[in-house]
Amino acid sequence: VQLVESGGGLVQAGGSLRLSCAASGLTFIYYTMAWFRQAAGREREFVAQISVSGTTVDYADSTKGRFTISRDNGKNTVYLQMNSLKPEDTAVYYCRAQRISGGSSYWGQGTQVTVSS
Repeated sequence: VQLVESGGGLVQAGGSLRLSCAASGLTFIYYTMAWFRQAAGREREFVAQISVSGTTVDYADSTKGRFTISRDNGKNTVYLQMNSLKPEDTAVYYCRAQRISGGSSYWGQGTQVTVSS
């Protein structure tokens, strides 16, 4: 199983980025997908989650209204559209695949997002 994130980078406050996570080696439609982030010196925290069908989404309070999670089951890819970025959004962003019914989970290697003020 491999999860490969991309799309991170350096952006000014108020800007936007779109992260992608391409999955391989698993049956994508059996997995709930989520994004987490970890800032330097802090614990990894939940950002957003999307159900297998894409009809149910959930967000951390800090990202609600600014971030949008989506998935393309035909491309085995999950996305995170990040708008109105703030310096406090600076972190390494990770995607996670969680098999439904409490099965295995997998993590990507992360992509750095840096928001300058």
